[in-house]
Amino acid sequence: MEISAVAVKDLREKTGAGFLDCKKALVETKGDFDKALTYLREKGLAAAQKKASRVASEGIINAYIHAGGKVGVLLEVNCETDFVARTDGFAALVKDISMHIAALSPQFVSRGEVPASVIENERQIYVVQAKESGKPEQVIKKMVDGKVEKFYKDVCLLEQPFVKNPDVTIEKLVIEAVAKLGENISVRRFVRFKVGEGLEKKAVDFAAEVAALTK
Repeated sequence: MEISAVAVKDLREKTGAGFLDCKKALVETKGDFDKALTYLREKGLAAAQKKASRVASEGIINAYIHAGGKVGVLLEVNCETDFVARTDGFAALVKDISMHIAALSPQFVSRGEVPASVIENERQIYVVQAKESGKPEQVIKKMVDGKVEKFYKDVCLLEQPFVKNPDVTIEKLVIEAVAKLGENISVRRFVRFKVGEGLEKKAVDFAAEVAALTK
């Protein structure tokens, strides 16, 4: 079928894919723009997986301030070249992730960073809770495993639903950026600051120390 140049142009602007790839996607989907978009995303995600092993040692450190100066985030995201690090697409990705961290306060980048002691402590709590249900041991194990998985999704940045589009996780957001920008991209580390965070606990600890010294 005849594919118009305008349709190819629109698809290119929407996805960032090459001219020939966009034309092929429209041909394969018989000119259906939405299906062509899905086609390119699927192909792009497959290609992105192949790039995951490549070294990403360039990138940027972004400072993001939110909520009238009450919350701040420092985030490092890496890519393969300084050229990509300077693109608008990469900058937009980093800004979106920074904003997400400010809003949802993840504790780790990925589940590989979560200490085993933290998981074990959570598991023990879930076991006690599950046993109160009176269900059989096998069911309890599944309940606990399910809660541990939910814990990972709650505290790990890459597994959280993106705050601006809950249908997409942060990991999927990064993978889509890899497909569009053509380089491996990885979220390396972040720190989230909140005004006053931890001060109350420190004050209590200080008071306890003073009390201990005056005994």
